Amino acid sequence: MKNIVIFGAPGAGKGTQSDKMIEKYGFGHISTGDVLRNEIKNGTALGKTAKGYIDNGQLIPDELMVDILAHVYDSFGSHHKGVIFDGFPRTTPQAEALKKMLHERGHKIAAMIELAVPEEELMARLINRGKESGRSDDNEETIKKRLNVYHTQTAPLIDWYKKEGVHHHVEGLGTVEEIFARIASEIDQLSE
Repeated sequence: MKNIVIFGAPGAGKGTQSDKMIEKYGFGHISTGDVLRNEIKNGTALGKTAKGYIDNGQLIPDELMVDILAHVYDSFGSHHKGVIFDGFPRTTPQAEALKKMLHERGHKIAAMIELAVPEEELMARLINRGKESGRSDDNEETIKKRLNVYHTQTAPLIDWYKKEGVHHHVEGLGTVEEIFARIASEIDQLSE
């Protein structure tokens, strides 16, 4: 079982590369963004609460996210090939909560794959994505807020995962296939 945290700033390509990992390795996928968007779309109480945070460019409270993730993780059963965590953890306390949640199930994170992409490329990708998808959070002002939150609150996770011994730096520039080849090379080297 290879549980993987796919990590990088907004626009780094986490969703795109997760899809390729699912196709090649048969992993499950938990995208906190997708989970939250579904809750918002369905107008659930959680969705309404989450929307308030997201619209202000803020992060969802940890307890709320860990409860949701535990529920989704358990839905894969106890003998899956691994799950990709996409968009979580975003802070050190979240990483600790995820480690604890997995530990309670006798599981762990096998790798944290960091997609490293320069800031100007992230801005260009996100503005373009906003035009193509109509995602309301892909406008320049919100993007700047999200990148600032990433740098101040999320980037310190790189050091946390380095201390855990599972950090893998992957260059996030190039074609989708070139980037995926780098990721696959890292995954293929992981022990079960």
